Amino acid sequence: MSSVVNDRKAGGDRLTTGLIRIIEVGPRDGLQNEPGIIPTENKIAFVNALSRTGVAEIEAGSFVSPKAVPQLADSDEVFRKIERMPHVVYSALVPNERGLERARAVAAQKIAVFTAASETFAQRNIHATIRESIDRFVPVISGAKRDGMAVRGYISTAIFCPYEGRIEPARSAEVMKRLLDLGVDDISLGDTIGKASPADVRALLDTVLPHIARERVSLHFHDTYGMAVANALTAWKEYGIETFDSSAGGLGGCPHAPGASGNVATEDLIVALKASGATVPVDEEKVMAAGRQIGGTLNRPFASRLSKIS
Repeated sequence: MSSVVNDRKAGGDRLTTGLIRIIEVGPRDGLQNEPGIIPTENKIAFVNALSRTGVAEIEAGSFVSPKAVPQLADSDEVFRKIERMPHVVYSALVPNERGLERARAVAAQKIAVFTAASETFAQRNIHATIRESIDRFVPVISGAKRDGMAVRGYISTAIFCPYEGRIEPARSAEVMKRLLDLGVDDISLGDTIGKASPADVRALLDTVLPHIARERVSLHFHDTYGMAVANALTAWKEYGIETFDSSAGGLGGCPHAPGASGNVATEDLIVALKASGATVPVDEEKVMAAGRQIGGTLNRPFASRLSKIS
């Protein structure tokens, strides 16, 4: 199969090359859901190992309140001590101006703000309405831009919500447009409970892509129902989406999404995309090695399919 994808379906006549960007979220989205506290040196080693895999970006920590996410209370130290590679962007989750100050102090290159397409999920997750959460972002985004940081906007429950069920694509598109109006550089659309099918992905992308260049969209799939890889292949093959969030070993979950399993495993996603003709400049064996390294600390096997046969 050719690695060149005709993306007319996505609203244009441009040909994309199929070069995939992986945003590795294991050190943040993966570890924040662990029940215990992981030693700082192990987190640093995890990020350093991932830096040598070829991923484009690593979400290395979170500057939320340590009381809210004690597993990532040491993100400042992690950022100060990791060995940064010139080809990798190191980003962090930032909820407010205090978090931005912490990100600035450790020279984070990029921050991420987060909201949801479901009002109920927003209330459960960040204790604010969608509108309130976006209003809070105004000084954060403007401050980050002033400091030369890139900004991404996370939209959780973009397809399904554990409390409200199916989310209409127009609701996700409306939240996305509000974030774009504030100046975010890219948008991550999340299938937070891992229930989406390829048909759901098509419906979402048909709705949002008229309002945003596909180069500014990343998709964040969880694999609860085993459809994450199929969803990613649909987004790439049919719509030319080239950026995906994933987590080494499938680490992760969501404390506010009952029953949700981990993120799609980076190594599984890489293998599937390469087998389908995409150019993915990431070494899946090195990703698995990084995953096994942190897995020894967590004292449990990972859920990726590739790890079961390698």
